[in-house]
Amino acid sequence: MTIMAILAAGTIAQGPEFIVWKFVYENHVALFTSNVIISFLLAVFVYIRSFGVKQGNAEKRELAAGGNSGNFIYDWFIGRELNPRVKLPFIPEIDIKVWMELRPGFIGWIVLDCAMAMRQYKNYGYVTDSMLITVISQSFYVLEALYMEPAILTTIDIVTDGFGFMLSFGDLAWLPFTYSLQARYLAVYPVNLGPWALLTFGALGTGYTIYRRSNNEKNRFRTNPNDPAVAHLKYIETKSGSKLLVSGWWGTARHINYLGDWIMSWAYCLPTGLAGYQIAKHTVMPMSLPDGSKAMTGLQDGPMTIAYPGDAKGWGMIVTYFFMLYFAVLLIHRESRDEAKCRAKYGKDWEEYRKKVPWRIVPYVY
Repeated sequence: MTIMAILAAGTIAQGPEFIVWKFVYENHVALFTSNVIISFLLAVFVYIRSFGVKQGNAEKRELAAGGNSGNFIYDWFIGRELNPRVKLPFIPEIDIKVWMELRPGFIGWIVLDCAMAMRQYKNYGYVTDSMLITVISQSFYVLEALYMEPAILTTIDIVTDGFGFMLSFGDLAWLPFTYSLQARYLAVYPVNLGPWALLTFGALGTGYTIYRRSNNEKNRFRTNPNDPAVAHLKYIETKSGSKLLVSGWWGTARHINYLGDWIMSWAYCLPTGLAGYQIAKHTVMPMSLPDGSKAMTGLQDGPMTIAYPGDAKGWGMIVTYFFMLYFAVLLIHRESRDEAKCRAKYGKDWEEYRKKVPWRIVPYVY
């Protein structure tokens, strides 16, 4: 919140000329490159330091089950130590993985989004409904995740995965710079949605309802099975003592929350429409464009720079809709890893659970 307050104050005072927004936009590639280098060095640091983990150590450090294959490249990538920690002067001990999970990547994502919104305003003198929806929906996702931060302590990333290059690169470079591609596109070619904005809000609302209600149901049941809100739910009690829900949200699919998470991602991509534009420079403003489309004439890289769809219309979707496809693959892969972990943990009880809840993520489909 401190970072957001500083950025808000700077924006109120200087608008799109605020030095942070200018620096982020003008050094976009350099920032990405720097974050890749930092993530590489961080992965090397935690890998080397992991060899100091000894059984029965007083610091209660432990190695990740999947990060000790003996192949140093794989172990460096996946992470040898489960939760590497550091102590810094005047700062309490930091769990690197937990801190990295939300802080730099998620906050960086929103900073990039806002920088692109400010660039659109500087370019055209206004901010489109598509940009507002993109920034607001993604900011809501991030702020909600920060507010519900204790919930990440039960996720597979925290419980099972070690911290290596996969997570350091994902948190520092991949997440903020890939997830903000839609705002980057809209900064150059604004899209006005009009009534189509309702479709985006519908996707966001539907996805969030599934995601948050299913997670709340699970967390309530784990905290207090006798809570009146979840006491009616049916479950299987495993030999290990764990209880697996077979009714309510979790009776519809074994990872119904992933479905909600994925549907929310639609709201980040739909505002870009049939993405794709061409850039043309003219010494004299043409009366009409080659394809008959409307020119976008506010770009700052030349007095007569024009952005218009042209032959590129639709091809930009490869970039702006990439997140939807990538996120689906990510969630399916994560579900398969969690499935393997649960099968090993619960044995025959897991097979019984699968019979009662046969669908993995999408009820009656997958």
